[in-house]
Amino acid sequence: MDTVLRSDELLVSVNKKGAELSSIKSASGTELLWTAETDIWPRHAPVLFPIVGKLKDNQYELNGKYYTLPQHGFARDADFELVKTSTGYAHFRLTQNENSKNVYPFDFELNIIYTLEGNTLDTSYSIHNPSAGNILFSIGAHPGFMCPIRSDETFEDYYLEFEHNAYTIRLLENGLRAEQTTSLIVPDRKLRLSTTLFSNDALVFENSQVGEIALRSSKSKYAVVMKCRNWPYFGIWSKKNCREFVCLEPWHGIADSGSHGGDFEKKEGVIELKKGDTFNCHFSLCFQGP
Repeated sequence: MDTVLRSDELLVSVNKKGAELSSIKSASGTELLWTAETDIWPRHAPVLFPIVGKLKDNQYELNGKYYTLPQHGFARDADFELVKTSTGYAHFRLTQNENSKNVYPFDFELNIIYTLEGNTLDTSYSIHNPSAGNILFSIGAHPGFMCPIRSDETFEDYYLEFEHNAYTIRLLENGLRAEQTTSLIVPDRKLRLSTTLFSNDALVFENSQVGEIALRSSKSKYAVVMKCRNWPYFGIWSKKNCREFVCLEPWHGIADSGSHGGDFEKKEGVIELKKGDTFNCHFSLCFQGP
């Protein structure tokens, strides 16, 4: 059974599997989170850990041994422990086990806390290192949002509102980080959604370019505003030719480059956490006018 958080404005459900958001409904009952249609994209808002994106050849090397991990890691498919819950609060925890040690040879404690106040949902990630040595990891979010949310709207009626007019995008090749970058010019800070926008995979931003972004409807006052200050990487994605949802993804980590040699310690965006230390990050979602 899902854990439910409530406020006067929103009803939020979280699944124990992956500690994944499974529903965000407005007070009127409108579903705002992608519904995970199995024939399109069968996830709602997976948590990405201990890697973000894809590994070259789906493997990495550490201390002379090779390990295999699927894209975005294993946390999204793991059963979390529900530590504590109340009306607008839910705390989930995942720690190492025999299965995780086979693909990720570290002890860890991953805590995910959801806090709902009014029309704003805050997501906090806390990674603690309980081991005797340092650990390596990445962490990221991948929530998908319904667009359109009304029957009289289309995908093309929605746009992304940025903070600035120009950005640099890292290109991807077969899901891996390419050497090339390109410019994204947004003269009015608005980028309209289209089925061709994601023809070449996700839009990937590096160097903490995205600290706040909004998905807005041009036909109503509906918007979801994401605030994610100090996240070094950010992705925007929808399935190619899809007209039903878009994902806004803050990341502490990124896919391997095509030239990466496989050494996990040298992986782009990997975080090294000393014994006994804790890494914390969070982002918020504010839903307006659904």
